[in-house]
Amino acid sequence: MLKDSYLVGLIGSGIGPSLSPALHEREAGRQGLRCLYRLLDLDAIGVPPEAVGELVRAARLLGFDGLNITHPCKRLVVEHLDALDPRAEALGAVNTVVFEDGRAVGHNTDVTGFAAAFARGLPDAPLERVVQLGAGGAGAAVAHAALTLGAGRITVVDALPERAAELAADLDRTFGAGRAAAATPDRLPELLAAAVGNGGLVHATPTGMAAHPGLPLPAELLRPGLWVAEVVYRPLETDLLRAARAAGCATLDGGGMAAFQAADAFRLFTGREPDSTRMLADLTELTGTVAASR
Repeated sequence: MLKDSYLVGLIGSGIGPSLSPALHEREAGRQGLRCLYRLLDLDAIGVPPEAVGELVRAARLLGFDGLNITHPCKRLVVEHLDALDPRAEALGAVNTVVFEDGRAVGHNTDVTGFAAAFARGLPDAPLERVVQLGAGGAGAAVAHAALTLGAGRITVVDALPERAAELAADLDRTFGAGRAAAATPDRLPELLAAAVGNGGLVHATPTGMAAHPGLPLPAELLRPGLWVAEVVYRPLETDLLRAARAAGCATLDGGGMAAFQAADAFRLFTGREPDSTRMLADLTELTGTVAASR
């Protein structure tokens, strides 16, 4: 049943700089709705990621309509939900929880958010060989999105080899044998060299976030002929994107994914159709930087 007032929130670590509250509250206001969006920061509350189930239960009891879920809880939250939509079930990762009919139902809007942002920001990027850094919850979503967009082969690189292997196996089962492979970080030089001219790099780890500054790989591995797509959006201008542009790479910041996934989550929370272009403009204004590929 449609309402005119909504209480939603975000669970994650180091989420103080998140723009999700402003994105949702602005769009709600334009539609004549009242939306109160609360941050449930694990660091501020002083609880470990494994407490995500308790936070979800508490939010349901307190009358929340839904929750967004971010690092490091996108996979951990799955076992605490009553049901998953097909995309979230295939991914094994959830970034949006909707409380409906007494149940907590998990969804994943990262896939559609990244796909929309990539198609908009790097429409002519070659996708024969894609190297992805990160096999966590966000990594699973963007890997699915890349293969859905037509990537020929994606190689997942993670500091935890078993996690990369598990994601690659899941991708092969979903998209067909030979579409995905796993690798360790020491193979990045050869993998990126092979992608020059026919592919690029997707970065899907927390490195570069306000709470986790730095570069996720040596800058000298970046070269002209590669594109670089970032998932981190706060800050919008990460060290990786600066290094990639300096190396002559086409780049895509994380702003588009953030805005488009928020629009999809807004639809799930409220049952109303959001204006994703307007929400992207909001993100651009809020960050003070043009949220687009360069």
